Amino acid sequence: MNGLSALSLRLRIFLFFAALAAGAVGALFTGLWLAYHRLADPALLDPFVQGGLVAGFAILGLLAWVWYLFDTNVAKPIETLAGALRARAHADGAGEMDASIARYLGDLAPAARAAARRLDETQSALAMAVARETTRLAEEKSRLEALLADVPVAVLLCGPLHDIVFYNGQTLQLLGISATDQAHAPGLDRTLFDTLRDGPIRMAHARLLALDDPDAATDFLCTTRDGARLLSARMRLLGRSASQASYVLTLRDVSAESTRHASREAFLDEVFDRMRRPAAALLTLAEALPIEGPKAGNPNTVPRLLTAMRAEANGLAQSVTELATRRDQARVTAWPLPLTRAQDLSESLHARFAEQGLRLTADAPDLFLRLNAFEIVDLLSGLAQCVAHDTQATSFRLEITEENGGATLRLIWSGAPCPMARLDAALDDPPATNGGIALTGRAILAAHRTDIWPETRGTDSAFVLPILRIRHATRRPAPLPRAVTYDFDLLARDRTASLSAADAAAPLETLTYVVFDTETTGLLPEQGDEIVQIAAVRIVNGRRVAGEVLDMLVNPGRKIPLASTDVHGISDAMVQNAAPVADALRRFHRFAEGAVLVAHNAPFDMTFLKRREAELGLTFDHPVLDTVLLSAVIYGQHEVHSLDALSHRLGITIPEELRHTALGDTEATADAFLRLMAMLKGRGITTFAQTLTEVRKHSRLLRDLN
Repeated sequence: MNGLSALSLRLRIFLFFAALAAGAVGALFTGLWLAYHRLADPALLDPFVQGGLVAGFAILGLLAWVWYLFDTNVAKPIETLAGALRARAHADGAGEMDASIARYLGDLAPAARAAARRLDETQSALAMAVARETTRLAEEKSRLEALLADVPVAVLLCGPLHDIVFYNGQTLQLLGISATDQAHAPGLDRTLFDTLRDGPIRMAHARLLALDDPDAATDFLCTTRDGARLLSARMRLLGRSASQASYVLTLRDVSAESTRHASREAFLDEVFDRMRRPAAALLTLAEALPIEGPKAGNPNTVPRLLTAMRAEANGLAQSVTELATRRDQARVTAWPLPLTRAQDLSESLHARFAEQGLRLTADAPDLFLRLNAFEIVDLLSGLAQCVAHDTQATSFRLEITEENGGATLRLIWSGAPCPMARLDAALDDPPATNGGIALTGRAILAAHRTDIWPETRGTDSAFVLPILRIRHATRRPAPLPRAVTYDFDLLARDRTASLSAADAAAPLETLTYVVFDTETTGLLPEQGDEIVQIAAVRIVNGRRVAGEVLDMLVNPGRKIPLASTDVHGISDAMVQNAAPVADALRRFHRFAEGAVLVAHNAPFDMTFLKRREAELGLTFDHPVLDTVLLSAVIYGQHEVHSLDALSHRLGITIPEELRHTALGDTEATADAFLRLMAMLKGRGITTFAQTLTEVRKHSRLLRDLN
């Protein structure tokens, strides 16, 4: 009975009618044979045979016709109705049930529709009740995520086997990974050692496990995988046993600090070395000076010694002066002044001058100046007031020019220049500012490591203020990733069991999946068609990870036919500067490492991957699940299993602008896969091996790739 129950309903009904036909035909021929033997007339054999054949074919035809009607109007609608009920029970948001599919089943279809509607109402009421009860928790979660997103250091939470459970956006920034380069980014349920060198981290973890202190933390240095960045790390355990010793890791980039420290140490070594030698020479010469005066017969001894001492002293003074200058330059380089756009500075000055009844025009290039804008505005507006008081000038012009690796600010007016004595006096008095900050002009100049002086330009006069540090304006960088990515349920996973797809008992929800789709130049890879776009998303612990997405255009190395562009909208111009196919597939292979691949009509997409394996030196030997076959398991082979049809049945909406794009189809396939996985679980199909057994029953539709 167990063997029969494993067969589909339609196949069991077919076998029932086949058995009925065999029994009817067998009974017919048995009856004819008994009648012939009782008559014992050989002349009647041919009529008996002919009558039996006609009756047999009539019975077979009648039963075949009845089976066809039963299959079309009973078995097939029951299978379709069962799939629809599964969708309503296990896939949230499934489409409306069509009662006409089972119009010959009496009240079954209306009753199923009423039950589904009632289930929807119950689920809706339950969802509303749960939503009301969890609103406060959701708000607290949102606040916590916002807080963690703005923590100025990289924070990771890792499991006992160093698998990532949580990371914030600063982690990507610290590692120098762009938001689009997901192939090299950390990811949930990936090992931390894909990103960081493992040695220091393993040693720190073992050191904390050896301590019997729940509050212990350890500081250490580690590097990125490529050794390009030196990181200062702090680790704290969240559990004490080796199997539960998850930990929090905070990281800070100290590469620049290390470089500056090494440079500072080298500088100090040079200072001591260059001062030590002249000092030693002066000491030697001083010991050689005669106390009583010139020796007999050599009256020039003392003058020569004094001349040598003077030369050494001059050399020492020059060395000290040069080193002091270099020290000042180093202090300027490290001085923590903010970058201010030149246009913003000119607008602030314009507003301050207007408050003082003065007029200012400005010529500001697209530069960033390293200065304190509030202090410079105070300084220049105060000097402008002095000029206006002394010369009655009310119109000024601000020029900002790039000079000598820095920039020069010139505050220009028409009229007599400002005497140096008047400028010195103005710099000694704090300007009257709206904020009441009592900083003198000299203090402001000292803070900026610069100076100011008057200048005459024909009939115009000016104050000249150099700014030592600038930066050219570039295209605005992309906003920093602020999202945090986590799944704390991964901490509770049993890590003693194998979670690979090769394990026949691996539960479906414990596996990591990469759902992907490609857009191509055509449908014939064996004739040279290539990928023009590839997109993928990761599913971890039964949920799609929103922040882990691979979406990239690919340069196919050949022309894209207009017919293909009409389908997916990708033209030759769009892929001109895109990565070549080999680079794109390497990035995808890294993104999909250790995961089960999921696609809709997977053999087509996998063909484009596998034909490049020899060139890449990589193998795409991942386990593969196909949503076409999974749909057949749930809905039967007779249904249409296109992505559009499947999305419609499951209530998934694909925005029109994303249809036939790799990312849009990938997201739709991922949502469909999650709902199909829930429906499989509802049918008792919970492991990867059981899923493969079911999909292979439908290999007539599509070839299974495992």
